Amino acid sequence: MSVYTVHEAPARASASSAAERFTFVRDGFSWWAFLFAPLWMLRHRMWLVLVGYVVICGGIEAALVRFGASGAAIMVVGLLISLLVGLEASTLRRLTLHRRGFANVGVVSGDNLEDAERRFFDAWLRQPRPGNSAANATPPGPTGGTPLSVPRVAQTAHVIGLFPEPGAGR
Repeated sequence: MSVYTVHEAPARASASSAAERFTFVRDGFSWWAFLFAPLWMLRHRMWLVLVGYVVICGGIEAALVRFGASGAAIMVVGLLISLLVGLEASTLRRLTLHRRGFANVGVVSGDNLEDAERRFFDAWLRQPRPGNSAANATPPGPTGGTPLSVPRVAQTAHVIGLFPEPGAGR
């Protein structure tokens, strides 16, 4: 099962539907980012990441040539940089989305992207939101006493765990 983080775009009038405001980023290794890092960055509109990638790769290659490294060593270093980009591709996407104002609204797992989207939107639609008619209704809960009060444990109750007496860990 794959794990996805869900990011919601900032509210704008140009969004045609509410579902299109969400971006799902799969956690894990990205083969496309490993094999075609610059093209992958362009496809996801990660301009600053691409500039940083080009500067870092150019600087490392220039330093290796300056110190007389062989062509094989330069190729191995390039392969290691591509491996790092493949491993950190999802983090780079999340950072780019955060910089653009996207809010991380959750984590969902699924066998594929479609399954993860279905699970997320099923749970998302059940939650009361401001402006929904369900949000304006009074939530079910206790009718008396203080709202959402935590029950106190009697001092004579036995405690299971690391501390044999209530309050002994304080």
